[in-house]
Amino acid sequence: MSGMHARGRVPAHARIPDAPPAPDFPAPAAPAYAPTYAPDITPTPASPMDKPTGTAKSTKSARTGGTDKNGKGPKVDLATEITASLVVFLVALPLCIGVAVASGVPAELGIISGVIGGLVVGAARGSTLQVSGPAAGLAALVAETVLEYGVAMLGVIVLGSGILQIVLGLVRLGRIFQAISLAVVQGMLAGIGLPLMFSQLYPMSDSKAPGTPIENMAGLPGLIADTFANPQALIAAGLGVVTIVLSFLWKKMPGPVKKIPAALVAVGIGIGVASLPGVDVKTLQVGNLLASVDVPGPTEFAGLADVGIITAILTFTVIASAESLFTAAAVDRMHSGPRTRYNPELIAQGAGNTVAGLLGALPITAVVARSSANVQAGAKTRLSRTLHGLWLLAFALLLPQVLALIPIAVLAGVLVHSGWKLFAPEEFPKMWRQDRGEFAVMTLTTLVIVATALLEGVLLGLAAGIVLAALRMSQTVIKQHLEEDTAKIVMAGNATFLRLPQLIEALEAAAEAGKPRIRLDLTGVTHLDHACRNQVEEFVAQQRGFGLRVELLMPGPAKPVGTPASAPVADLAGERDRSAGTGLPRRPYAPTDAGPVPGPGPTAEWFYLDTRPMPEEYASR
Repeated sequence: MSGMHARGRVPAHARIPDAPPAPDFPAPAAPAYAPTYAPDITPTPASPMDKPTGTAKSTKSARTGGTDKNGKGPKVDLATEITASLVVFLVALPLCIGVAVASGVPAELGIISGVIGGLVVGAARGSTLQVSGPAAGLAALVAETVLEYGVAMLGVIVLGSGILQIVLGLVRLGRIFQAISLAVVQGMLAGIGLPLMFSQLYPMSDSKAPGTPIENMAGLPGLIADTFANPQALIAAGLGVVTIVLSFLWKKMPGPVKKIPAALVAVGIGIGVASLPGVDVKTLQVGNLLASVDVPGPTEFAGLADVGIITAILTFTVIASAESLFTAAAVDRMHSGPRTRYNPELIAQGAGNTVAGLLGALPITAVVARSSANVQAGAKTRLSRTLHGLWLLAFALLLPQVLALIPIAVLAGVLVHSGWKLFAPEEFPKMWRQDRGEFAVMTLTTLVIVATALLEGVLLGLAAGIVLAALRMSQTVIKQHLEEDTAKIVMAGNATFLRLPQLIEALEAAAEAGKPRIRLDLTGVTHLDHACRNQVEEFVAQQRGFGLRVELLMPGPAKPVGTPASAPVADLAGERDRSAGTGLPRRPYAPTDAGPVPGPGPTAEWFYLDTRPMPEEYASR
């Protein structure tokens, strides 16, 4: 027994020593990005006969953006929904044609996909204001696929992607896309809006865009010179500029005039100018829609045995789903109406792609430009996005001659305005003032999307956001001071591998102090990951091997709130002092004052690691 007492074993009847005082750290300052408000949770006195003051009805109304008198759903203003659908139609029409041309397929296939995005996806449940159709984010991938496998195989690939999307929605994998940073969403919107503006400046002058966003930006000086040298191009550019100015200023018009969409006014002006003698600007040209439908046959389905086709299906599925649900997160931030239900929305997107595949059309995703135009036009229900598909179908089938009157420059001007609203340059200085770390994530996302593509930019932005969050969560405070014979280190906060350099520097400084005793107090640590724990234990073992006395106070599991501090300590027979290599159990170390233990932190229950030098009789074990 004397040997056991020499090792520091305490008899059962012995009193546990008082806990060392918790490290004196100043209260942590609130981070710069913390909310500056708090919900008012003060209870309102009420008699037993009173009804509850906070009702579910008001919460539902706030969530859904207003209800009708029966409380069944959002209020419907039919006139607003119709005008919003026409605005979306005017934005969608050039996008459908432009995406089809960029994808290397007939323009009519883009319109077919736009019709499906309105009538199929638009009528389905999931999102309310998000508008779907052929997306520019998939244009490069579609072009590569068509070049390698042909237009006929595109339908099979899109069909397979649609079926997979439905399966993903049914197994409820859609909600994982809700975990996305606001900075990434705003960076995504800016990264879509900026290239959209520069790409549409070319058709606004009846010219052809060079290609990538970088090339489009670099070609602007030449575009300006060519426009001023060509009178017809200058007229087209003038129509585009008038359209942009009207889009910005129309809301300031008095009375009921401003309820007419600015885009419709611009189209009317454009048709009038284009019909004048001597004016020769480019107008929309749409061929036979029904003749463009190409239903896949047995030969195309036989291509499913090709590994390349299967790979293309998986690639389309991942990118189309990511674009649609990332866009849903962005669109939800634009309005206060009903939130997107991610799994039903993924099923709706899958249904749209299934139909598009059966008709041999382009793949469908949610499109930010159309969705933004829908929100800005005042839409509140699914009616507007569904009607826009009907307008696409009606004009393409019944009134192609009317479409042929619309100058392309006017529609390009509408898209330039939409791109500016998406880019939202005022958000960058605002984010800089609020949170510079999030500003960096936002800017990085935007730049990568402009330089590469949408998916790459969003993924890199998400990675940057995760790294930023990890750095901020790993807030570690380390204090060092020397006493007569002791080098002390007191540590608090979250100790993760990201703070290893700081921890190693402090440990090395303690070792170099030349004191015979080292005391490491980690009781203020709320999280100690494996990397930091291993570093501390290796340091302790090494210093003890040099003959130094090392005391180590480690954090342990906290008791539930309300558990008296004098409650029995858990059995620690299995906890071994691996650092010292003694094979002996730790002895419990707990506060002596009874009362509730509020959870992890310096006031919780800690375990004291025996730190005295190992007797020679155990050295050979």
